[in-house]
Amino acid sequence: MKRPVQTLLLALMGIGLLHVALFTDIYLRYVKAGLRPLLIGSGVVLLLLGLAAAVARDRHPAPEDTGGEHGHDHTGTPRVAWLLCFPALSLLLYAPPALGAYTAARANDRPVAAQQGFAPLPATSPLPLTLTDFTKRVRQDRSRAIAHRTVRLTGFVTPAGEEGGWYLTRIIFSCCAADSQTVKVRMYGAEAPPADTWLAVTGTWHPRGTLGTRTAQAALDVRDVRPVAPPVNAYTDDLPLTPS
Repeated sequence: MKRPVQTLLLALMGIGLLHVALFTDIYLRYVKAGLRPLLIGSGVVLLLLGLAAAVARDRHPAPEDTGGEHGHDHTGTPRVAWLLCFPALSLLLYAPPALGAYTAARANDRPVAAQQGFAPLPATSPLPLTLTDFTKRVRQDRSRAIAHRTVRLTGFVTPAGEEGGWYLTRIIFSCCAADSQTVKVRMYGAEAPPADTWLAVTGTWHPRGTLGTRTAQAALDVRDVRPVAPPVNAYTDDLPLTPS
């Protein structure tokens, strides 16, 4: 690839990274929030490298290529190399979509860590819980404190496939989109909304298996479904944060 094109790509990648990390929340679709400083630093380095290459080229122009002894030029840019422009431009013009139901249906389920003891549940009703906390209570809390409690869970819709029905889902990043895992709770008593729809679902545990043991299914009898905007922390299983 010729030097001017390399310089342009470096500058575009740097500008694209700075754009998504400084002026938007788009970077949260691909990496955890804690990696934002690294993205900003990478963008600055790429931009500076591009500018330095451009300055060096202006000060020290490359000698004119005469084609050598063969009388023709071997330095042309391969056509496929121009495809490298698309990732850079996509960060500026059209960022790849967020992960959703398609990924969740194919990603590994996140193992729910064992918990020895549980604090008393607040008297709030409906009780906001994460999908992970709900699953832990259903399968590990021998006091069965979740029985008959009305809870509110937030996530997006993932169809259950050939078996029918649907799951409320959260995708969790350990580091970035490449290592994403899912946590899902099966929904009963309501028709499946469109895939990827973000919902706040209110209901009670769906009795299947023995509550407080691993035979219990992480499932909800739905009483109310309310569409919500995707939260800022869409790739964690924390209680949803909304833009201020």
